[in-house]
Amino acid sequence: MKKGIISIALATLFFSTMEIALKISAGNYNPIQLTFLRFLIGGVVLVPLAVREIKSKKLKLKLNDIGFFAMTGFICVVVSMIMFQLGVVYCPASVVAVLFSCNSVFVVLFAYIMLAEKIYKHTVISIIVSVAGMMVIINPLHMSASLKGVIFSLIAAVTFALYNVIGRTRSDRYGGITLTCLSFLFGCAELAVLISLTYIPSAARAFASSGLPMLAKIPLFSGISADSLGGLIYVGVFVTGLGYTFYFMAMEETSAATASLVFYLKPVLAPIFALAVLGEPITLNMLAGIILIIIGSFISFVPGIKLGKNKKLSEDIEEIKSEYEAEADETAIKP
Repeated sequence: MKKGIISIALATLFFSTMEIALKISAGNYNPIQLTFLRFLIGGVVLVPLAVREIKSKKLKLKLNDIGFFAMTGFICVVVSMIMFQLGVVYCPASVVAVLFSCNSVFVVLFAYIMLAEKIYKHTVISIIVSVAGMMVIINPLHMSASLKGVIFSLIAAVTFALYNVIGRTRSDRYGGITLTCLSFLFGCAELAVLISLTYIPSAARAFASSGLPMLAKIPLFSGISADSLGGLIYVGVFVTGLGYTFYFMAMEETSAATASLVFYLKPVLAPIFALAVLGEPITLNMLAGIILIIIGSFISFVPGIKLGKNKKLSEDIEEIKSEYEAEADETAIKP
């Protein structure tokens, strides 16, 4: 349990400083390039753990599996994380962190639609309170943050939730680390192909004229220097690689429900880190929104753990019952 708590603490630290590190690094790299590099590094960091998991599951990847990883990689890296990075460019890091943390709201909705998972009364209340918190932070009547940045951040949250739910359909087969590692690497391969297309003159002109010059002639590795390498290592190795490693370790040592504390603590800690490092103010509406999101998360989190414990208890009872019946049958067979 002690190892689990340490893993949760480290994962929370890395995930809560993600937007700040990306904000600092954004001045040295093209935002799409930074997305490519950090997920490439993060994916490579996860490879040893993924190999171990594949061996333990005796998993043999087929063509169908390759297609699945291509899909999850595209949704996660190419769509969600590019939107996320653009959100960081146009919005304060604290706002992006809080809005992205609400992806759990959309996970519930997608899980209901795609997996036919039950939605409980406490889940509905949690969603309503969390959405209210988002609206208070966005403050549409007196919006101080960039509307473009808010839209990018919300698209990132929605598509990351979609990636999460699609991943659930095969997480038992692959394991969480393998699914994440290969999704990252396939997503980077797809992103590299798309980046090469930005060098087509007509495409470069179209992006430049539409007010998105950052999408024209995107570099892959140029611009990496001694001054910018530290930030890249932090977002690639620590945030993306070790952050997910400690998160999966937390799930192994505790439970999925307990490990999800990482994402409930992030909207509280990220604005504090942004204030300390970037000097981003915590406004009154930001504070009110964070409190609402914490309340919404708490409403969902506590009953979720109780349901998980009840489910585990039922499974244990069934297992004991099956063992007892097997012993009874064996005794009856003996002369």
